[in-house]
Amino acid sequence: MAVFIRHKSTNPASLLKRLPKAQIIDVTSKGGSPWVRFSPFYPLGDIPVPFSTGHTSRSVEGIWQALKVFEHRDVDPHKLTITDMKGLKRTVRSFGAVLGHRNGLHGNELLPYIKARYTIYLPTYRWALDHKLQTEVAALLDIMQHHDLVLLDYETNEDIDDPRKPLSHAGLIKRYLENTWPISDAPSTAQ
Repeated sequence: MAVFIRHKSTNPASLLKRLPKAQIIDVTSKGGSPWVRFSPFYPLGDIPVPFSTGHTSRSVEGIWQALKVFEHRDVDPHKLTITDMKGLKRTVRSFGAVLGHRNGLHGNELLPYIKARYTIYLPTYRWALDHKLQTEVAALLDIMQHHDLVLLDYETNEDIDDPRKPLSHAGLIKRYLENTWPISDAPSTAQ
């Protein structure tokens, strides 16, 4: 069966009209249990921070936001500790233009957006899928034995190389389920 990515606001009735055998699953921070665990904001705990030996984060988003560097602010290690899925985002409105993502909490290189996706976000989300979400992944694979799967997300950009829109984590789940992960070797938490 197939996996489709749709915006969270899509009307379920219209989805089921087009895909009558589909199971619709909300994988956002507003999704129900256990699917909310797929949200990058969810505090899975003990997620290794890339390029930062000995440091972990409560969430994938905590790492992404912690390593973001702005015109007026550097990394923010506090984002690694947030457990209530609130206050994770860091914005240009508050801190000025984004300069890139630092290669670790104490790294000296600023990674451009797409390189940061490949070296920080993808390995981190993959680590979470491999080490924290195997029960939920197995449940999705079981559903896919008999149904199409529609994953709802706030973002629908599945193109990792498209910097114009944030990346859909549902698109990464789709790649994982379909064995089309964009990095050929096993993910690492490069130190």
